[in-house]
Amino acid sequence: MKLNFKQLILSASILYLFSNCTNDSVSDLIDATPIPENVTYNQNVKAIMTNNCTSCHGAIPSNGAPMPLINLEDVKDAILNRDLINRITRENGDGLLMPEGGPKLLQNKIDAIIQWQLDGFQE
Repeated sequence: MKLNFKQLILSASILYLFSNCTNDSVSDLIDATPIPENVTYNQNVKAIMTNNCTSCHGAIPSNGAPMPLINLEDVKDAILNRDLINRITRENGDGLLMPEGGPKLLQNKIDAIIQWQLDGFQE
């Protein structure tokens, strides 16, 4: 198969464009949704846990998870006694990062959990 000059340029241009498309920037990891002024478990934290944690940390923990994270008391206990904040704030690639295997939670979700703790674990 013989390529003419135009086909060669087009192919090279397409290859260049696709090779420069990545999603590794910090802005890709940021959700611009602001944290509410008053973070509560029911309005904010529960959905984060359900969408990111309960596949392993369900009522019956699986995949080596040591405890459930299905209600306010479970999550509060994990923050106070099981170093949950430390585990979710580790960097991608760290073997202790949760969710296990990554990717890291979006920063606004981490910030909401931290704010929930600072606000006194409101229901």
